[in-house]
Amino acid sequence: MQGPIRNIVVYIDGSEEAISAAQYAIALAKSTGARLYALYVINTRALNDLVKARIFLDTEEDEYHRDLEADADRYLRHVSKLAARKGLEIESLKRSGTVHQEIKKCVEEFDADLLIIGELSRIRSRRDEFYNESERAMRLVPCSVLVVKDEERVWDIYDALPE
Repeated sequence: MQGPIRNIVVYIDGSEEAISAAQYAIALAKSTGARLYALYVINTRALNDLVKARIFLDTEEDEYHRDLEADADRYLRHVSKLAARKGLEIESLKRSGTVHQEIKKCVEEFDADLLIIGELSRIRSRRDEFYNESERAMRLVPCSVLVVKDEERVWDIYDALPE
């Protein structure tokens, strides 16, 4: 019998919270036999907003985009290595666009039963709440969402997995 969790998407944004989420996702996928997808979204909407506001010139935009691409590759490689250490294959996905929309598309594309995200940052204003991409994604996706907290406990869970 197939369990209730067959496909998991973990959102990676380069934060420590996202790495904890990835470690928890690896442990959960390993224990349930679920397929794991690690997603990094390059936020081109924010990049375009910076150019429109004349904070960046067009030439700076290209350079910054290359830096974001390199960051995405580095974090996805790191998460892949974390999974490989525990004998788990994952699929790394790099997308560009508006973060919450790309997360939703990915969840639908891979028929995810669960989206795993890192602990949400503290909301200081209504504006922060509106622009928090993880929170927006959490509200939009058609599957359950798990918010990973307690980095030390997650590390212990990950560390206890057989290699």
